[in-house]
Amino acid sequence: MPVRLDRVPEPARRPARPRMLLWFGLLALSLATGIAATFAFVTETWREQPLSFWGRALGMPALAWVILIFGRVVIYVGQQSAADGWDEAREEALISKIRRGRRSQQVLGTSLYTAFHNPEDSPAVQLDLLLSGVQSLETQLTHLDGTPLRHTRLHANASEEPEDVLLRVMTQVLSDLGKTLAQVPDDRPLALLVEVDSGLSEGILRRVWQRAWQASGIRQSTTPFEACGLSAVDQWLDQHINDQAMLLILAIQLAPEDPEGKAEVAVGLLLGNRLAQTTLVPIAYLQRPERERKTTGADLFYAAHQALDWVPLEGPSVKQVWRAAVGSQRDAAITASSLEVSIPIEASQSVCNIDALLGRPGKAAPWLAIAAAAQTIERGAGPQFIFSGGDDAAELWCTVLMPVSPLSK
Repeated sequence: MPVRLDRVPEPARRPARPRMLLWFGLLALSLATGIAATFAFVTETWREQPLSFWGRALGMPALAWVILIFGRVVIYVGQQSAADGWDEAREEALISKIRRGRRSQQVLGTSLYTAFHNPEDSPAVQLDLLLSGVQSLETQLTHLDGTPLRHTRLHANASEEPEDVLLRVMTQVLSDLGKTLAQVPDDRPLALLVEVDSGLSEGILRRVWQRAWQASGIRQSTTPFEACGLSAVDQWLDQHINDQAMLLILAIQLAPEDPEGKAEVAVGLLLGNRLAQTTLVPIAYLQRPERERKTTGADLFYAAHQALDWVPLEGPSVKQVWRAAVGSQRDAAITASSLEVSIPIEASQSVCNIDALLGRPGKAAPWLAIAAAAQTIERGAGPQFIFSGGDDAAELWCTVLMPVSPLSK
């Protein structure tokens, strides 16, 4: 579940210190009252006994004053102790939340296929085109019914059916990650998160998945991880940070039912736990993502600020900003939030708008941005910041990817 620092209780209200001027005034008033009362009510005999007279006139009020101020000090000390206890417990809770919020995962492997990927080109060309701002979104025939719509398609031969394309790209992604997993012992557990958005039937999807998995050569045993989107990362960091298991993510959008303005993409990610995984050298660190609670500028600013604070990282240190599945109606909020946290977005080359270049990636949006950002870091770039959404949620996520320190390699 999200770590909300803004829900940590406020520090205890400190009690007011006893005001000595007031108490000395009360002492003077008590003594004066005692003298006046003694003169008014004692007999003449008492007046002829100075020791007894002044003992009653001054001693009784002074004793009452001492008892009162002692009680006031005891109450003050008790309230201070209670406030100290509250603040100490609050500090421990705050430190615990910060430590939990600053957990991160290792990005151990990436695989990315978009319309920019051409089998005849080197893998670096795809990322070069993304970073250069070349637009691939254009009107072309759809996979399912051949309707001319504005979208992007994965590379396919003229004879390939959508099922064939899905099998090929799914096999490619799993094989790419399988090369990384070949360096890991066979008994290392593997959690599996699969998100596929396609107009193909469930039967076809299951058949394609079984064939692609058998062809991948991955030897590790798998268990399904029941989550979706970046909430999966949030959940993993809370519940599985000490596990030996690694998290394999496969996200594909291919031949969606309504292709208009969408992108066909296939993404694979292999994530590991920093506390448990030491076999593979990480590419980057995926920090805890932060989701805005409402679609407002204030909530987006909070999410962006908190995502940076989990590192912690100053906004000007961000080298590249990525946008995926973000509606144009949020442009103003993103710009305002970025400026407030000092993320450099003035230069067009520092922002990669995946929606404008390829189309909306749907469920694969956050994973596409993470994979591209990790590959950019692998080239030697600095920290990466991601604004991402999805088809089923209006709220945006803010995510930071950090380079690996040379001392950690």
